This record gives sequence, structure tokens and C-alpha cells, in this order.
Amino acid sequence: MKTTLTVNATSHDVEHDPRRTLLDTLRDDLGLPGTKKGCDHGQCGACTVLVNGTRVNACLCLTAMHDGDEITTIEGIGTPERLSALQKAFVEKDSYQCGYCTPGQIMSATALLQEIADGAPSYVSDALDGAAFTDEEIAERMSGNLCRCSAYPLIREAIAMAAEAKQ
Repeated sequence: MKTTLTVNATSHDVEHDPRRTLLDTLRDDLGLPGTKKGCDHGQCGACTVLVNGTRVNACLCLTAMHDGDEITTIEGIGTPERLSALQKAFVEKDSYQCGYCTPGQIMSATALLQEIADGAPSYVSDALDGAAFTDEEIAERMSGNLCRCSAYPLIREAIAMAAEAKQ
């Protein structure tokens, strides 16, 4: 089967088995190893990418589901020479430790910052018409991303630091 994906602003026509996951397509077919394969069950968040601006677990998505979609991976967020504000904050706060979950954390945090800017509430938001940028909001919105090193406080600090830098 053939699916057309726009990944990090580059169009790709991908021939694939209809059962192929988006995660395997990104890593194996398109050579983008930044998106990690963690649990392969949608429970750890290591494979988080943005599809049309919304975060998803790439291990739970079939490539065929995303014909014509825009996908952003960690490689599309920044480069070693030109880090995004979130990447800089993760480095400055030493919130990556082993680094395995970091790409998924940064992708999820990218979505988190946009969700709050758009006024999308979460489970812990006080109102349905917006959300305050608090540590509780960060923790809730990042709860789908696991870190085996337990760098959670540093990850939340890095996200808060990047949010301040954006303002």
C-alpha cells in the first residue's frame, strides 16, 4: 500500500504493509531514529510525535491512517546547532539523564505548551475555558510520558523554563 506523509516539512511516498505502524515507518523506512520504541503498547510515551499538531503515540498508529497528514518528529523540532527553546531548557536543567525518553518528552511538552496557549483544559484545570500554567498542569499533561530515571522534577522545571522563554 502507498501512503503520502509530510514529515518535518518533507513529503514522502511510502510503500508499506497495511499493518505497519507509524513508529516503524518513521524509524526504519524514513531513517528518523529520534522517535524511540519503548513499550510498543502506548504506555510509555517514548514514541510521541505530533500529527497535524496533536501529540500521538506512534506505536499505536498505523501508517495507513495518516495519508496526507503532517507529522513532526524530534528531528523537526531542532538540530544540535540550533536547539529549540525546550531542547535548550532540557540541557540547561539536566532533565534528560539517560536520554531515552527525552525525544518523547520534548514532543509531548511541545504539544503541552500549545494546548495551554490555545486554552485547552486538562483534568486538573479549574475551568473548561482555559488553563493556568502551573506545575500541576505540567505534571498532568506529561503523565503519559514515563521516565525510568525519575527526572520528573527536572523535566517539569525545563518545561516551565521554556514557557517563560516563549513569553
